[in-house]
Amino acid sequence: MIKTKKRGSLIIISGTTCAGKGTVIKELLKTSDNYLLSISYTSRYMRDGEINGKDYYFVTNEEFEEKIKNGDFLEYAKVHNSYYYGTPKAELEKMLNEGKDVILEIEVQGAKQVKEILPETILIFILPPSMKEILRRIKSRGKETKEQIIERFKTAYKEINEVNKYNYVVVNDNLEDAVKKVESIILSEKCRVDRIEELYLENEEEMIHEILMEKDFDNEIKPIV
Repeated sequence: MIKTKKRGSLIIISGTTCAGKGTVIKELLKTSDNYLLSISYTSRYMRDGEINGKDYYFVTNEEFEEKIKNGDFLEYAKVHNSYYYGTPKAELEKMLNEGKDVILEIEVQGAKQVKEILPETILIFILPPSMKEILRRIKSRGKETKEQIIERFKTAYKEINEVNKYNYVVVNDNLEDAVKKVESIILSEKCRVDRIEELYLENEEEMIHEILMEKDFDNEIKPIV
């Protein structure tokens, strides 16, 4: 009886540093072939193990700025006054129009930009179980100096204060549970009334309606022997 819109859902997943949002997304992508990850453009250097076109589309600052002029990005930002990151507009629209559910991993600033342009976007924020756990995860990497650890911890605290900008929040204290919660959020969003494109009745249902509306409906009902 219900025909829903064919256009896919755009799901933004953000989170604090060390919240494990990347791992949640990685596991989520395994659960359905209809989930696709939007690949962003960046002007930063390619790190060891990264693949152009899989992790990011790597371009120069000049190439990125040319794309800005051409209006190629749905959203973009310059991080730490050095490198650009941006979401390609045409590629994203193509996937959504094909009915794919597109996952976008971006920070709060970019999420707000996208929500203003596409209000139907689903915003999910991933949190670690505690600030103490954030500190433990940062330290466990063993790559940052004390000053860097303090800076990342401060950044995490600021990011937590942005939770009210999102539709949903998921605490990642257990990876499997966190992925299931994100799946449930996406499924529930697909059941929203505003995703209904058309209500219709099949021929058999129309006939039942006509019988119910007839004056001699009582005569149609035969006693059970």
